Amino acid sequence: MVRETALYDELGVKPNADETELKKAYRKLALKYHPDKNPEAGDKFKKIAFAYEVLSDPKKRETYDRGGEQALKEGGGEGGFHNPMDIFDMFFGGGRGGGGRARERKGKDVIHQIKVSLEDLYNGHTRRLALQKNVICKKCEGRGGKKGSTEQCKGCRGTGMKVRIQQIAPGFVQQSQSVCSDCEGQGEQIKAEDRCPECAGKKVTRDRKILEVHIDKGMKDGQKIMFTGEGDQEPGLEAGDVIIVLDEQPHETFARKGNDLVMRMNIQLVEALCGFQKIITTLDNRNLMVTSLPGQIINYGDTKLIVHEGMPIYRNPFEKGRLIIQFIVDFPEPKQLTPQRITQLEKILPDRTVEMIPDDAEEAILQEYHDNHGKNERSGGHHGHFAHMEDDDDDPRAGGPGAVQCGTQ
Repeated sequence: MVRETALYDELGVKPNADETELKKAYRKLALKYHPDKNPEAGDKFKKIAFAYEVLSDPKKRETYDRGGEQALKEGGGEGGFHNPMDIFDMFFGGGRGGGGRARERKGKDVIHQIKVSLEDLYNGHTRRLALQKNVICKKCEGRGGKKGSTEQCKGCRGTGMKVRIQQIAPGFVQQSQSVCSDCEGQGEQIKAEDRCPECAGKKVTRDRKILEVHIDKGMKDGQKIMFTGEGDQEPGLEAGDVIIVLDEQPHETFARKGNDLVMRMNIQLVEALCGFQKIITTLDNRNLMVTSLPGQIINYGDTKLIVHEGMPIYRNPFEKGRLIIQFIVDFPEPKQLTPQRITQLEKILPDRTVEMIPDDAEEAILQEYHDNHGKNERSGGHHGHFAHMEDDDDDPRAGGPGAVQCGTQ
C-alpha cells in the first residue's frame, strides 16, 4: 500500500509503474524542464530528478511507499541524494567522469532532438541541421586581445567567484558566493583599448554550420547520432560534441515493437467466416495482398504474422523483422439484422445451446455499459491499443547550453 503519491504524480506515472515507465517519464520531463532549455523551471527540474532518484532505487522507493517523504527525511534514503545535473548526466551519458578536473578538459555536449517518422526509420533519410555555435576567434587566436594584455581580475583575484561573508547573529556568519560580475567568471580581464575588435575580448565568435544527419534504416526511437567536436569551442578546452537524438513520431497504421511492426486490421463478420482479400500498404509504398480462404475462420483478436515485412535490422537492412496483424471483427449493426435474416442465420449457423431455466429464476435486463472511469485512457485513439508495445531506449532530449542553437532544414 502506497502511503502518498506526490513523487509518482511529479513524474506522471502510477504507483505500480515499472522501471521502463519511470525511465520514459523522467526522460521526457527532464528534457522539457532542463535549465538550458527552460531557465525558469529550475525548481521543477530538481523535483523531477528527486522523484526519479527515489523511485528508481528499490530501497528508497520501498521506504517512500511505506512512509512517504517524511520517512526519507528521517534517514530512509540510504546513500544520500545526487545533484540533479549529475542524475541527468548519468541518465543521458553526458557526464565527463573522473570529477571536476576531467570536466575542465572538454566543453559541454549539446543534445538536440529531431522528430522522425516511421517511414524515415524504415527507408533511411538524410536531414540537414543548421548549427549556431561559438568558435575560437581567428583574429586573436582565442586570446581576446593583444598578446600580454590579459591580467588577473582584481575583483575576484582570478578565481572567477566573489565570496561574501555576512554576520547574521552574534557568533554566526553566513558565507555565499556568486559569479564575479567584473570578469563574468573568467578570472581575468582585458583593458578596453587592448580588446580584439573581432570578438570584443570574448575570445570566441559566432559561426553557422550545416550538419547532415544520416538516419540509417532500422534506427530506433531515442538512438543517438554523434558529431564529435562540433559543439561550442572555448580556449583551453576540447570542443564538446553535438548529439542528435531521434524522436519517433506515432504512425497511423503501424506501431513498432523492436524489429517488428504491429497493426490492427478490421474485417467484417462475413469476411471472418467466409474469407477475404485485403491490401496492406507498406512503409516503402509496396502493396501486400493478404488472403484468408473460405473456412479459415478468423476470431476476434486473432493474431497472424508475415515474415520479413517488419522493420529493417539496423546495419543489416536486408534482414527484416515480422509484420504482426491483430484482427478486429466488426459485427453487424442491430438494424441490419431483420427477422428474416435472423431466421436465415439460425438455419446456417450451429444450433443454440439449450439452457435449462429453473422455476425460481429471476429475469435480469441487460443495459449498455459506459466506462466513464476509463474514458481518458481510451481517448488516445488508434494508438492507445499499442501503448504497451512501445520500446523505451534511454534517450536525451535536451537542448544546448544556450550558446549552440540548432534548426532542421
